Amino acid sequence: MSFLALKNLISQEMKYQNFDSIAVSVVDFKQKQFQTFELNPDDEKYFYDLASLTKALTNSVVKIRDPKLFDFKMDLLLNHRGGLPSGGRLSNRGWREFLKTYQIIESETLYSDYSSLRLMIEIEEKSKKKLKDLCDFYFDQELVHWLDLPKDGKTPQTGYRNKKIITREVHDDNCFNLKSFVSHAGLFATIGGLSKSLLNLNKELDLIATMNDKFKSQPSDQRFIDGFDRPMNLEETLAGKGCSKETFGHLGFTGTSFWIDCNQMKASIILTNATQNYWHERSGLVSLRKKIGEAIWKI
Repeated sequence: MSFLALKNLISQEMKYQNFDSIAVSVVDFKQKQFQTFELNPDDEKYFYDLASLTKALTNSVVKIRDPKLFDFKMDLLLNHRGGLPSGGRLSNRGWREFLKTYQIIESETLYSDYSSLRLMIEIEEKSKKKLKDLCDFYFDQELVHWLDLPKDGKTPQTGYRNKKIITREVHDDNCFNLKSFVSHAGLFATIGGLSKSLLNLNKELDLIATMNDKFKSQPSDQRFIDGFDRPMNLEETLAGKGCSKETFGHLGFTGTSFWIDCNQMKASIILTNATQNYWHERSGLVSLRKKIGEAIWKI
């Protein structure tokens, strides 16, 4: 598969989607370079709402950088096994105190925004530093918090809030209401900005080698490793058929994803505005993710 063939595939598949913007990158960690392709109505560079990719780009990075900061309960929170519910509407007053009322109890995996936010609180209290100061050392200038979007930075429409189009604002309602740097959502990036940031992260922390070692010691039935998601079924994974079992990354609700294959030393990044018109019909996005991922692993 050539990169040109990948571009043609994306152009064809976008005809069947319910959203109008996509950006894709193939990152080669061996060569320390990447190739990108973007389609949107303006034919310009967009900043995409990364949604839950934020979890991996903040909490997970802190764990890799400073593992001694984490205790057993913090690891449970990081891997969504701390017994906290998946989430709910938070008030911008007293939300930290509210999340601290939950006991951290080892449980089965339950993907949870509350778990991510509670972990952020634990990290900040234990380190006596703000999460942003602990995790932004590798950010490219085009990977930013939504409140720091450049004035001329264009973003795609990601839905509606109070009957108004969501653009240049985070899609996640809690993140929007809290209006602060938090760990479960809120980061935006261009396709180039995220690609450069992942290259920076690997350079600074030897991320791929570190994660490859962790695959050797983690139970094969545990979905999350240091907060990174991993394929549990290599034939049906949203990362795309063809990746190895030593692949890690994350998904975002707005149709974003990144996956890094330790064996291929390659990353697949997909950024979209899949929530543009409605969020509940995901079959087109599922198919798109699988087809693009499979094509990328063949390049």
